[in-house]
Amino acid sequence: MQTNTLDLTNKVVLITGASRGIGRETALHFAQAGALLALNYRQSAQETASLVAQIGEERSFAIRADLADPAQTEEMIEATVKRFGRIDVLVNNAAIFDLNPFDGGDYLAWQLGWRRTFDVNVFGAANAAYLAMRAMRANGGGRIINVSSRAAFRGETEFADYGASKAALVNLTRSIARACAKDNIIASCVAPGFIETEMAQEELAKHRKEIEAQIPLGRVGTPADVAATILFLASPQASYLNGVTIDINGGSWFH
Repeated sequence: MQTNTLDLTNKVVLITGASRGIGRETALHFAQAGALLALNYRQSAQETASLVAQIGEERSFAIRADLADPAQTEEMIEATVKRFGRIDVLVNNAAIFDLNPFDGGDYLAWQLGWRRTFDVNVFGAANAAYLAMRAMRANGGGRIINVSSRAAFRGETEFADYGASKAALVNLTRSIARACAKDNIIASCVAPGFIETEMAQEELAKHRKEIEAQIPLGRVGTPADVAATILFLASPQASYLNGVTIDINGGSWFH
Protein backbone atom coordinates (compact mmCIF):
# COMPACT_ATOMS: atom_id res chain seq x y z
CA MET A 1 0.00 0.00 0.00
CA GLN A 2 1.44 3.38 -1.05
CA THR A 3 2.11 5.77 1.80
CA ASN A 4 0.33 9.13 1.79
CA THR A 5 3.43 11.25 2.35
CA LEU A 6 6.10 13.39 0.73
CA ASP A 7 8.83 11.41 2.48
CA LEU A 8 12.02 11.17 0.39
CA THR A 9 14.27 9.71 3.06
CA ASN A 10 17.68 8.82 1.59
CA LYS A 11 16.61 9.51 -2.00
CA VAL A 12 19.53 11.01 -3.91
CA VAL A 13 18.61 14.34 -5.48
CA LEU A 14 20.82 16.41 -7.77
CA ILE A 15 19.73 20.05 -8.09
CA THR A 16 21.41 22.27 -10.66
CA GLY A 17 21.66 25.97 -9.91
CA ALA A 18 21.16 25.25 -6.22
CA SER A 19 23.00 28.20 -4.69
CA ARG A 20 20.10 30.66 -4.54
CA GLY A 21 16.49 31.39 -5.41
CA ILE A 22 14.33 28.47 -6.48
CA GLY A 23 17.26 26.03 -6.39
CA ARG A 24 18.20 26.87 -2.82
CA GLU A 25 14.63 26.72 -1.55
CA THR A 26 14.09 23.42 -3.36
CA ALA A 27 17.18 22.00 -1.68
CA LEU A 28 15.83 23.00 1.74
CA HIS A 29 12.46 21.42 0.99
CA PHE A 30 14.11 18.16 -0.10
CA ALA A 31 16.41 18.18 2.93
CA GLN A 32 13.37 18.50 5.20
CA ALA A 33 11.88 15.48 3.42
CA GLY A 34 15.01 13.45 4.24
CA ALA A 35 16.80 13.44 0.87
CA LEU A 36 20.52 13.26 0.18
CA LEU A 37 21.57 16.25 -1.91
CA ALA A 38 24.12 17.06 -4.60
CA LEU A 39 24.06 20.85 -4.95
CA ASN A 40 25.38 22.25 -8.19
CA TYR A 41 26.61 25.81 -8.64
CA ARG A 42 28.65 27.69 -11.24
CA GLN A 43 29.93 30.80 -9.45
CA SER A 44 28.31 31.07 -6.03
CA ALA A 45 30.71 28.91 -4.03
CA GLN A 46 30.19 30.74 -0.73
CA GLU A 47 26.40 30.62 -0.93
CA THR A 48 26.46 26.91 -1.76
CA ALA A 49 28.89 26.16 1.05
CA SER A 50 26.52 27.95 3.41
CA LEU A 51 23.64 25.81 2.14
CA VAL A 52 25.64 22.62 2.68
CA ALA A 53 26.45 23.75 6.23
CA GLN A 54 22.76 24.41 6.87
CA ILE A 55 21.66 20.99 5.57
CA GLY A 56 24.65 19.07 6.93
CA GLU A 57 27.78 17.74 5.26
CA GLU A 58 26.77 14.14 5.88
CA ARG A 59 23.63 14.63 3.78
CA SER A 60 24.74 17.11 1.13
CA PHE A 61 27.70 18.32 -0.86
CA ALA A 62 28.47 21.11 -3.31
CA ILE A 63 29.74 20.54 -6.82
CA ARG A 64 30.86 23.22 -9.22
CA ALA A 65 29.99 22.75 -12.89
CA ASP A 66 29.16 25.08 -15.76
CA LEU A 67 26.35 23.25 -17.56
CA ALA A 68 27.30 24.96 -20.80
CA ASP A 69 30.30 22.61 -20.78
CA PRO A 70 29.33 18.98 -21.53
CA ALA A 71 32.51 17.67 -19.86
CA GLN A 72 31.77 19.51 -16.62
CA THR A 73 28.20 18.26 -16.75
CA GLU A 74 29.46 14.68 -16.98
CA GLU A 75 31.84 15.27 -14.08
CA MET A 76 28.91 16.55 -12.01
CA ILE A 77 26.91 13.38 -12.62
CA GLU A 78 29.91 11.16 -11.91
CA ALA A 79 30.67 13.02 -8.66
CA THR A 80 27.09 12.56 -7.48
CA VAL A 81 27.14 8.82 -8.19
CA LYS A 82 30.56 8.50 -6.58
CA ARG A 83 29.37 10.23 -3.40
CA PHE A 84 25.94 8.63 -2.99
CA GLY A 85 26.00 5.56 -5.26
CA ARG A 86 23.06 6.57 -7.46
CA ILE A 87 20.74 9.37 -8.61
CA ASP A 88 17.01 9.14 -7.91
CA VAL A 89 15.92 12.65 -8.86
CA LEU A 90 17.40 15.30 -11.14
CA VAL A 91 16.04 18.84 -10.85
CA ASN A 92 17.15 20.84 -13.89
CA ASN A 93 16.93 24.32 -12.42
CA ALA A 94 20.11 26.07 -13.64
CA ALA A 95 19.38 28.81 -16.15
CA ILE A 96 20.61 32.16 -17.38
CA PHE A 97 18.63 35.18 -18.51
CA ASP A 98 19.53 38.48 -20.12
CA LEU A 99 17.79 41.07 -22.26
CA ASN A 100 18.33 40.41 -25.95
CA PRO A 101 15.74 42.45 -27.91
CA PHE A 102 14.96 42.07 -31.60
CA ASP A 103 15.89 45.68 -32.30
CA GLY A 104 19.36 45.55 -30.74
CA GLY A 105 22.09 46.97 -32.94
CA ASP A 106 24.77 44.33 -32.39
CA TYR A 107 24.26 41.19 -34.50
CA LEU A 108 27.18 39.36 -32.89
CA ALA A 109 25.84 40.06 -29.41
CA TRP A 110 22.43 38.75 -30.54
CA GLN A 111 23.99 35.49 -31.71
CA LEU A 112 26.10 35.07 -28.60
CA GLY A 113 23.06 35.68 -26.40
CA TRP A 114 21.08 32.92 -28.07
CA ARG A 115 24.02 30.53 -28.04
CA ARG A 116 24.88 31.04 -24.39
CA THR A 117 21.23 30.83 -23.31
CA PHE A 118 20.67 27.58 -25.16
CA ASP A 119 24.01 26.13 -24.05
CA VAL A 120 22.94 26.40 -20.41
CA ASN A 121 19.15 26.32 -20.41
CA VAL A 122 18.60 23.63 -23.05
CA PHE A 123 21.75 21.69 -23.86
CA GLY A 124 22.93 21.70 -20.25
CA ALA A 125 19.57 20.34 -19.07
CA ALA A 126 19.37 17.78 -21.87
CA ASN A 127 22.92 16.55 -21.23
CA ALA A 128 22.33 16.33 -17.47
CA ALA A 129 19.13 14.36 -18.07
CA TYR A 130 20.79 11.98 -20.53
CA LEU A 131 23.66 11.26 -18.15
CA ALA A 132 21.49 11.06 -15.02
CA MET A 133 19.17 8.59 -16.73
CA ARG A 134 22.07 6.22 -17.34
CA ALA A 135 22.53 6.06 -13.57
CA MET A 136 18.78 5.82 -12.98
CA ARG A 137 18.36 2.84 -15.29
CA ALA A 138 20.97 0.96 -13.30
CA ASN A 139 18.87 1.43 -10.15
CA GLY A 140 15.38 0.80 -11.44
CA GLY A 141 14.28 4.29 -12.49
CA GLY A 142 13.99 7.86 -11.29
CA ARG A 143 12.52 11.31 -11.81
CA ILE A 144 13.55 14.20 -14.06
CA ILE A 145 12.01 17.55 -13.10
CA ASN A 146 12.66 20.47 -15.42
CA VAL A 147 12.17 24.09 -14.39
CA SER A 148 10.68 25.95 -17.34
CA SER A 149 8.86 29.32 -17.23
CA ARG A 150 5.69 31.15 -18.17
CA ALA A 151 7.89 32.64 -20.88
CA ALA A 152 7.76 29.29 -22.68
CA PHE A 153 4.14 29.91 -23.65
CA ARG A 154 3.67 33.66 -23.74
CA GLY A 155 6.26 34.83 -26.25
CA GLU A 156 8.74 37.43 -25.06
CA THR A 157 9.56 40.79 -26.63
CA GLU A 158 12.88 41.52 -24.91
CA PHE A 159 14.33 38.08 -24.19
CA ALA A 160 13.05 35.75 -26.91
CA ASP A 161 16.05 33.46 -26.50
CA TYR A 162 15.09 32.80 -22.87
CA GLY A 163 11.45 32.10 -23.76
CA ALA A 164 12.45 29.79 -26.59
CA SER A 165 14.86 27.90 -24.32
CA LYS A 166 12.14 27.36 -21.74
CA ALA A 167 9.73 26.15 -24.43
CA ALA A 168 12.36 23.62 -25.41
CA LEU A 169 12.39 22.31 -21.83
CA VAL A 170 8.66 21.65 -21.97
CA ASN A 171 9.14 19.56 -25.10
CA LEU A 172 12.20 17.83 -23.64
CA THR A 173 10.03 16.82 -20.68
CA ARG A 174 7.38 15.32 -22.95
CA SER A 175 9.99 13.50 -25.01
CA ILE A 176 11.59 11.93 -21.93
CA ALA A 177 8.14 10.99 -20.65
CA ARG A 178 7.29 9.12 -23.82
CA ALA A 179 10.69 7.55 -24.47
CA CYS A 180 11.82 6.58 -20.98
CA ALA A 181 8.72 5.45 -19.11
CA LYS A 182 9.69 1.91 -20.10
CA ASP A 183 12.74 2.39 -17.83
CA ASN A 184 10.54 3.65 -14.96
CA ILE A 185 11.86 7.17 -15.51
CA ILE A 186 9.19 9.83 -15.03
CA ALA A 187 9.59 13.36 -16.36
CA SER A 188 7.69 16.46 -15.31
CA CYS A 189 8.04 20.20 -15.56
CA VAL A 190 7.13 23.35 -13.65
CA ALA A 191 6.57 26.71 -15.35
CA PRO A 192 6.86 29.56 -12.83
CA GLY A 193 5.73 33.08 -13.56
CA PHE A 194 7.47 35.98 -11.83
CA ILE A 195 9.13 34.74 -8.64
CA GLU A 196 11.01 36.78 -6.04
CA THR A 197 14.51 35.74 -7.10
CA GLU A 198 17.75 37.48 -7.96
CA MET A 199 17.20 36.62 -11.64
CA ALA A 200 13.89 38.50 -11.67
CA GLN A 201 15.05 41.34 -9.42
CA GLU A 202 15.79 43.88 -12.17
CA GLU A 203 12.48 43.36 -13.98
CA LEU A 204 10.56 43.49 -10.71
CA ALA A 205 12.31 46.69 -9.70
CA LYS A 206 11.27 48.33 -12.96
CA HIS A 207 7.76 46.93 -13.44
CA ARG A 208 6.48 45.49 -10.13
CA LYS A 209 3.11 47.30 -10.12
CA GLU A 210 2.44 46.36 -13.73
CA ILE A 211 3.46 42.74 -13.08
CA GLU A 212 1.32 42.42 -9.95
CA ALA A 213 -1.65 43.91 -11.81
CA GLN A 214 -1.45 40.98 -14.27
CA ILE A 215 -1.65 38.38 -11.46
CA PRO A 216 -5.17 37.56 -10.17
CA LEU A 217 -3.73 36.60 -6.78
CA GLY A 218 -2.15 40.06 -6.60
CA ARG A 219 1.36 39.03 -5.63
CA VAL A 220 4.60 37.81 -7.11
CA GLY A 221 5.40 34.19 -6.28
CA THR A 222 8.03 33.01 -3.81
CA PRO A 223 10.72 30.36 -4.27
CA ALA A 224 8.81 28.26 -1.71
CA ASP A 225 5.76 28.24 -4.01
CA VAL A 226 7.86 26.55 -6.67
CA ALA A 227 9.91 24.33 -4.36
CA ALA A 228 6.80 22.79 -2.82
CA THR A 229 5.54 21.75 -6.26
CA ILE A 230 8.90 20.30 -7.26
CA LEU A 231 8.99 18.27 -4.04
CA PHE A 232 5.51 16.95 -4.77
CA LEU A 233 6.55 15.92 -8.30
CA ALA A 234 9.48 13.97 -6.85
CA SER A 235 7.31 12.21 -4.27
CA PRO A 236 5.40 8.92 -4.47
CA GLN A 237 2.18 10.96 -4.74
CA ALA A 238 3.11 12.08 -8.26
CA SER A 239 3.99 8.65 -9.65
CA TYR A 240 1.34 8.85 -12.41
CA LEU A 241 2.14 12.41 -13.51
CA ASN A 242 4.32 11.83 -16.54
CA GLY A 243 5.07 14.54 -19.11
CA VAL A 244 3.04 17.20 -17.32
CA THR A 245 3.87 20.89 -16.99
CA ILE A 246 2.48 22.63 -13.92
CA ASP A 247 2.00 26.39 -14.12
CA ILE A 248 2.98 28.33 -11.00
CA ASN A 249 2.02 31.88 -11.86
CA GLY A 250 -0.90 32.95 -9.69
CA GLY A 251 -3.24 32.79 -12.68
CA SER A 252 -1.32 35.37 -14.73
CA TRP A 253 -1.17 33.16 -17.83
CA PHE A 254 -3.17 30.21 -19.14
CA HIS A 255 -2.46 27.99 -22.14
